[in-house]
Amino acid sequence: MADSVDVPTPRAAAIYPAVSEEIVRILSILPSASLVVAPDGTVLRASSRALTLGIVNRSSLAVSDIAEIVAKVADDGSPREQVLRVRRPPLGRELLEVKARVAPLSSGAILVLIDDLAEERRVDAVRRDFVANVSHELKTPVGALSLLAEAVLTSADDPAQVEHFAEKMQAEAKRLASLIQDVIDLSRLQSDDPMNRAELVETDVLINRAIEEVKTLAVGLGVEIIRGEDVDSVILGDRGQLLTALRNLLTNAISYSAANTRVAVTTREVDGIVEISVRDAGIGIPAHDLDRIFERFYRVDPARSRGTGGTGLGLAIVKHVCQNHGGECTVWSEVGTGSTFTLRIPSYNPMLDDSRGPSEFTVDTLSVVKGKSL
Repeated sequence: MADSVDVPTPRAAAIYPAVSEEIVRILSILPSASLVVAPDGTVLRASSRALTLGIVNRSSLAVSDIAEIVAKVADDGSPREQVLRVRRPPLGRELLEVKARVAPLSSGAILVLIDDLAEERRVDAVRRDFVANVSHELKTPVGALSLLAEAVLTSADDPAQVEHFAEKMQAEAKRLASLIQDVIDLSRLQSDDPMNRAELVETDVLINRAIEEVKTLAVGLGVEIIRGEDVDSVILGDRGQLLTALRNLLTNAISYSAANTRVAVTTREVDGIVEISVRDAGIGIPAHDLDRIFERFYRVDPARSRGTGGTGLGLAIVKHVCQNHGGECTVWSEVGTGSTFTLRIPSYNPMLDDSRGPSEFTVDTLSVVKGKSL
């Protein structure tokens, strides 16, 4: 059951059509992202699904194509249904294929229902990609394990050689396990919308947790992690996915840095976007590779990646996490100087447009957003 979120104004009763309790109850059981809007496009009521898809921004419709349909319905009173391909707000890096159904209500308000049509297609695409990726990428570690096993058999009378090959088998087995886990994680990211189970995530808590999880790796490689100033910001999203993305960036930064260097993590919020930057003083990335580093299994230096245990999926996972949250990951790099990767994710802000009067959601609204049912 989906909860609905009220978007109140002090003068709502005088200016905008009232939203009856019957309509509220109907919205609460619909699987679609649902909204009730005024003829001028002001959002009066929205389901939590509409919020997490990014369709609602403060008290307005964030998708211009949907806003245009609402305006046409408000103008002539005729219901409309249309399939749209729109970019997920606010940064628009992921295409959503949705069916929008818009109809006038007797109260003068307008009902908007949004269904995501891409879910089934995403699942099919992930299945195809999974088979293709596994068949290609697993050949190397599986082949290496087979050769090492033969080497152990032929060196049975030499304990030193057996130990040497056994250690290499352990390393290949660990790499194989990491590869399988990354393929599984990426498949889940591509087939699932994390905003269906979104929760409020404090940015500083997220960063501290990610740093804690990579601390052992950093100490072992002689790399110091330093933090910038805390920023009081909150993200609405999937805590596990956001943690995975940030941990992957930190792991890369540490793995490609020399001993006795630093990796810096800084945060800021600009125009409703939380920016978490991870900067290293490592080997850097050539300019001609920057456009491809987020591709699955793409490695700038395959030999170097094998040495650091990389699977070639870490940055692809980061990209999909950002897209799933309506954000993006940007990169700046210079060979011999280092790299800076920045997660740019929309912040959660319950404040409404000051021009409309109110300053915040009701207490009931906050409990809906924080609840597990979101």
